[in-house]
Amino acid sequence: MAQLQEVSVDKFKHLVSERALTGETMLLNMGPQHPSTHGVLRLLLELDGETVVNCIPDIGYLHTGIEKNMEAKTYLKAEVMSDRLDYMNNLGNNLAYCMAVEKLVELDVPERAQAIRVILAELERINSHLVWLAAFGLDLAAMSVFLYCFREREIILDIKELISGQRMMTTYIRPGGLWRDVPVEFETAVRAFLKMFPKRVDEYEALMTRNPIFLDRLVGIGILDAATALQHGVTGPMLRASGVNWDLRKVRPYTGYEQYDFNVPVRSEGDTYARYIVRIEEMRESLKIIEQALNKLPLGPVRSDNRKFVPPPRSELGVSMEALIHHFKLWTEGFPAPDGSVYQAVESPRGELGVLLAGDGGAKPRRCHWRTPSFDNLSVLPKIVKGHLVADLVAILAAVDIVLGDIDR
Repeated sequence: MAQLQEVSVDKFKHLVSERALTGETMLLNMGPQHPSTHGVLRLLLELDGETVVNCIPDIGYLHTGIEKNMEAKTYLKAEVMSDRLDYMNNLGNNLAYCMAVEKLVELDVPERAQAIRVILAELERINSHLVWLAAFGLDLAAMSVFLYCFREREIILDIKELISGQRMMTTYIRPGGLWRDVPVEFETAVRAFLKMFPKRVDEYEALMTRNPIFLDRLVGIGILDAATALQHGVTGPMLRASGVNWDLRKVRPYTGYEQYDFNVPVRSEGDTYARYIVRIEEMRESLKIIEQALNKLPLGPVRSDNRKFVPPPRSELGVSMEALIHHFKLWTEGFPAPDGSVYQAVESPRGELGVLLAGDGGAKPRRCHWRTPSFDNLSVLPKIVKGHLVADLVAILAAVDIVLGDIDR
């Protein structure tokens, strides 16, 4: 059993102020086992009473080695690891990885699959924002909001189970398209959600947006200016809440987003309240995109017919020996990818999610590296919490919306 050891403050002298070395301020560990750190995150706090003087994030407690694991697998088998990064954005992770593979090997994707990918990516955005809002409300003692958000999230998980058989780790989006077409009940289920959800968002806002206690906890707290956000590589709702209109779905459209009419919510205040408003509005905009994609959902295949990279459909396996052999070889040996590297980014619920994929002519990636938004967004935390109370730190960290699986990869 590990023995407890006393650690001298000298070990942290390069991280804290001179006041900490003289005992004028106090060092306090927040985490890694703390409900308000949203995962196994440790924050080393230097406090003057209850005021934060310094905040040093300490990550690595959830390190999984996913990137190196992916490099040890074929391109098809590696995809299952992507689900485990940002576990609130499984389908978005699948999308980023599959688009990188498709870019590397120049693989086409049918129009129907593109449209379904957009629908699922936006449902996943709403799903992620619901979990964020639930935890955010809980951190601020709004228990009712937590229960309401998980009530709606269950509907989205039911839709994911309908199409894939899984509620979270679906691996439904595949290189060249989708695992299979959506069932006939899919459109009915999604349209029912579109009809119901706007009223539920109104309920959340009725409880929180104009609540005097909520406003006191958020307005003017944790202000992040645009220049600092850009210096730290902050993306997503955090960046847009600081007045920077940057959304990859608009500035670098992918998978057909240029076909859809939607607004990018932007606020200029840069505080915790602005981040809340941006995410609320993003859920409403996602509903618009989903409805448009459903209305123009084309008929046709959902997987590329390029058999060099895409396994044959299950319907052929029982009647064609060639198809069975081809299926077996693709899943056991994989397909070779050219010697070269590509970078593909998507707009995840937390910001820019990018995949750097490098091939060497073999069936496994030579390099697989993820650019995850939670890592960069967390880096700005020390600057926006200084001078605030510990209670404010809880609200500020919650509004950053980190996922530790996204960071400790």
